[in-house]
Amino acid sequence: MSVGFSVGDRVARVTLDRPDRMNAVDAATEQELETIWREIEARDDISCVVLTGAGERAFCAGADLKGGSGSSGLDYWAASRVNGFGGLAFRRSLDVPVIARVNGFALGGGFEVVLGCDIVIAAETARFGLPEARVGRMPLDGGMVLLQRKIAFNRAMAVMLTGRQFSAAEMAGFGVVNEVVPAAELDAAVDRWVADIVACAPLSLRAIKQTVNRTGHLSPAEAQALRTPALVKALQSEDALEGVAAFQQKRAPVWRGR
Repeated sequence: MSVGFSVGDRVARVTLDRPDRMNAVDAATEQELETIWREIEARDDISCVVLTGAGERAFCAGADLKGGSGSSGLDYWAASRVNGFGGLAFRRSLDVPVIARVNGFALGGGFEVVLGCDIVIAAETARFGLPEARVGRMPLDGGMVLLQRKIAFNRAMAVMLTGRQFSAAEMAGFGVVNEVVPAAELDAAVDRWVADIVACAPLSLRAIKQTVNRTGHLSPAEAQALRTPALVKALQSEDALEGVAAFQQKRAPVWRGR
């Protein structure tokens, strides 16, 4: 197995575990990730996902070109990856918040995976980039279509057209990274974000993310009128009543996920 996966206290932890390859993703790893995302989608005991890479050097260095990801750029592009790199870059069926714990290099597909996460916490030493053009390739699995939608056009083009590596501080300035911390404080920072997310009602989290995922292409009025299944379920839930009662009684809510 090249991906670690565990669940505890409503938190799923997914770890790319190929440190000898800078956690680059080969075909087998891609399939493992797809299986994990589907399992998370099918479970109701998860409120948050933390995605990271094993070791201290890399979050993910992208596609493992020596590990079965396709020697031909055309063949690689032609292969079906409807959810983008790692099954996550532009996945819209995963209604659980995902935090990227970026501990090192996030390059190529690794950066595309970061763009598919909801919150990004990075060590000061982390580096980001889309270096594909420097090796005669392109950021095919999300980079070209996601980055321009997330940050200012000229900044997105600077990343893609130079192949440069950018620091965590620069990416925070671009709006891609939420928080930058010393490497020794990375876990503590991630845990703070996890605690805040898990403190929220599970059904509310799903309703928010599902609505965001399914309405980005709509006008505000159209989006407001869309009754997503998760939104309706959350509004009719016991937790919706519990949240108000807890507020009135000045106590912490007890979420039941129903």
